[in-house]
Amino acid sequence: MKGRKQPLIPGLAPEGTFFVAAGAVLFLLCLIIPGWFGALIFCVYTAFAIWFFRDPDRTPPKGNELITSPADGRVVEVELVEKAPYTNEPARKVGIFMSPFNVHVNRSPITGVVEEVHYKQGGFVKADMAEASLINEHNAVVLRRDDGARVMYVQVSGLVARRIVCYLLTGDRVERGARVGMIRFGSRVDVYMSPRTEVLVKVGETVKAGESIVGRLPWP
Repeated sequence: MKGRKQPLIPGLAPEGTFFVAAGAVLFLLCLIIPGWFGALIFCVYTAFAIWFFRDPDRTPPKGNELITSPADGRVVEVELVEKAPYTNEPARKVGIFMSPFNVHVNRSPITGVVEEVHYKQGGFVKADMAEASLINEHNAVVLRRDDGARVMYVQVSGLVARRIVCYLLTGDRVERGARVGMIRFGSRVDVYMSPRTEVLVKVGETVKAGESIVGRLPWP
């Protein structure tokens, strides 16, 4: 596993350390020079960076049959697709849009083994649009439960975001609710589940990564 770096600042995703530290240093420099207008700008910037890269703890629900949301955000798509990307199998798809104000740390929807990881560069389409899943830069991770059922989540960059972070490699074992990566700045995550899955969310609902249940897939 690539693994996740240990956060230097508690409650902050490690990917945000540079942005917060840079903003704080520039803020202090503006106070020393002095430059009150610049200090105000960098104070606001640092506060936004802390807010954007926040990484609160989450407690996943119990139950092997449950599939939890891989992202915080708003459900923008729920549909049955004939052929999911990469698996080429029928699947129930749930699309989750993350605004810049959502927590952007992604979490594993199930406990299982990483079967495949696919990264693809792409274009610039608004992340809340369905076509963003196919056009934009994205990273797909196929997970296999111990009973053989597969669930795939796809991290999709947004109109501006061009940085997808994935901590997983093929063969890694991951627990449901574990941190698996993040996306900067405004994006979406799609989760593809077996057609047998009972989808438990609707378009317009708000979900939390690692805690909100998006589906129930029977366990043998």
